[in-house]
Amino acid sequence: MPEKSSQRDDYQHLPRPVGAMAKEFARGVLGDRHQHARAQLLYAVAGVLEVRTALGVWIVPPQRALWIPPRTEHQVRFQTAASVRTLYVAPEAVPAGAPPRPCAVGVSALLRELILRAVQMPLAYDENGLDGRIVALALEEIAWRADAPLHLPAFSDARLLRIHRTLLAEPGDARSLAQWAAQLHTSSRTLARLFQAECGTSFVRWRQQLRVLQALPRLAAGEAVTVVALDLGYETPGAFAAMFRSLMGAPPSRYF
Repeated sequence: MPEKSSQRDDYQHLPRPVGAMAKEFARGVLGDRHQHARAQLLYAVAGVLEVRTALGVWIVPPQRALWIPPRTEHQVRFQTAASVRTLYVAPEAVPAGAPPRPCAVGVSALLRELILRAVQMPLAYDENGLDGRIVALALEEIAWRADAPLHLPAFSDARLLRIHRTLLAEPGDARSLAQWAAQLHTSSRTLARLFQAECGTSFVRWRQQLRVLQALPRLAAGEAVTVVALDLGYETPGAFAAMFRSLMGAPPSRYF
């Protein structure tokens, strides 16, 4: 079988409802801001992706994929070396129930195998044969459930932006909401209200999510849990592991 293209533009106007592309990326690569005519199910078989849109940032490990609706501008940074498998879905083939905004979705063992099989198909696969049924089943297997721990929203309030930028640079910063309020010359009640309004959660929960998102690429690269935990401001690996498990469903030592 001839080698398939690894250029995204070659998949936007196929005479098939889905085009499946494979591509390898080195660690640290930053893609350009772009959008597609088709929706995209972005999945890394190995590695961790960072995807930014106007709505915020997602960190996508191999247990998840990111659904990106058609014409959604986005940019991908490869936090580690990554083996990416993408389904480009024509607008008329987007499954019922697909959200109008980007959404992280779980990747079941079945969906993973279906994506890997789709990548091996020719571009002009037989829609009425086995390949067509595999593609249809892959779209049906996507579970449209919210996955908040993998997403940090884009803030509009300058005070929240300052907190966000500081904790991105120094994730071990342990200042309480009251301490941040004093520094920003506002009240803790005001900051708490802003966090609820802009990201739908508390400051403490939001900071936990930020720390998990910063931990994922480091854990995927094989860094020791103890080192990551201490860098993120936890006094013990056990405290970090308990927080990680509460958000991600598995302890960091077993997540990957």
